[in-house]
Amino acid sequence: MDRKASIGDAAIEVIAAEGMRGLTHRAVDRAAGLPAGSTSYYARTRTALLELAVRRMVELDEVEAEPPPHGGLADFLGSVVYSAITEGRTRMLARYQFALEATRSPELRASYDSGGHLVRRRCAEVLAAAGSPAPEAHTRVLIGWLDGSIFDALAGTGSRRPPSRDELVEGARAVLAGLGLSGA
Repeated sequence: MDRKASIGDAAIEVIAAEGMRGLTHRAVDRAAGLPAGSTSYYARTRTALLELAVRRMVELDEVEAEPPPHGGLADFLGSVVYSAITEGRTRMLARYQFALEATRSPELRASYDSGGHLVRRRCAEVLAAAGSPAPEAHTRVLIGWLDGSIFDALAGTGSRRPPSRDELVEGARAVLAGLGLSGA
């Protein structure tokens, strides 16, 4: 892994653990196990560090966004949400912090939105392939379910008992049925 990716990963971990207020160049150096000053060499300002972390999240999303060749759409979607609330928990917590920060930071908004547009475009492609007559409109509904399910399981009242993978697959089936799509 290259140094920028390492710094991006460490920044994501710091944000998830300490929030935006905890994000400093020194904190990222410590989390990445780098000598003091290393992070500031690659990202001179706090804004540059935030943008590096957002770009890293987008890179990681691109790797995970490919649906598996076998299995139904509901199974895939349930697995995506389950992965986000288990092994992807740290990145999702950081993503929520970024979402809030982007509402106050126009310079971060563009970087954050580029990742969101990528996910929405891929979602529309998957829905079109599944036979959706209105993939863009259906994407808004499906992203709402995905985001809501993840947020509830990580930060909402559902965090006391996060859903199982099977519950998430059933939820995805219900959403797809509501859109008039087969999810089996």
